[in-house]
Amino acid sequence: MTVSTNTAPLQFSSKYTAMWRGALAISPLSIAVIPWGILAGSFAIEVGLSPLESQAMSAIVFAGAAQLVALGMIKTGIGIVGILLTTLLITSRHFLYSMALRRDISPLPTRWRLLLGFLLTDELFAIVATDNSQRHKFDRWYALGAGLSFYLSWNLATLLGVLAGKNIPNIEQWGLDFAIAATFIALIVPLIKNKSILISVLVSLVSSVSCVLLNIEAGLLISALLGMTCGTLHEKLKGERA
Repeated sequence: MTVSTNTAPLQFSSKYTAMWRGALAISPLSIAVIPWGILAGSFAIEVGLSPLESQAMSAIVFAGAAQLVALGMIKTGIGIVGILLTTLLITSRHFLYSMALRRDISPLPTRWRLLLGFLLTDELFAIVATDNSQRHKFDRWYALGAGLSFYLSWNLATLLGVLAGKNIPNIEQWGLDFAIAATFIALIVPLIKNKSILISVLVSLVSSVSCVLLNIEAGLLISALLGMTCGTLHEKLKGERA
């Protein structure tokens, strides 16, 4: 009886500590995404969504770039099929994230796979990937704490945007969309640890800009695949280890 009594609080404490550690790790990104969330909420109001619909979009869809693009397409009157295909292309990078995490997440129960899959964002992937490289071990509670913390921050920021959109005119002209670029820069730079990764980033950067200039809608996916291919080839030729 003594052993079981002492073990339960220890397990709970360990889970809580891991979740808290994950929330702290992602907190700089949670703060950085606030202007982005405000922009998403205010833009939804501008497009014509009700406050409830605007908030539900962040709560259910939970995909910043896809939400902004979808809202822009709704504003211009594009149909549901076009919106779905476009957002599918934009969020296709999450397929790559899931493949990278498959070895760690696939052994988990279904409820965990569904929950972490829903919470998976660029920010969560970067935080989990960094933690894995440091600890050589995947911690589901760490990932859960980081994911839930970021989800809460995004939805709170959206709520601020909804309130601002109803009371502050032309908020989209405040330059809040710069938070999108700043967030991704903050995600990528700490992960550049060797020449192969640097080559992947530079190739993806040049390719994505070129695709935008050429109006190639699948540019994001093309750039990601091209960058990974070039980085992998360099890694194999030079014998680097990620």
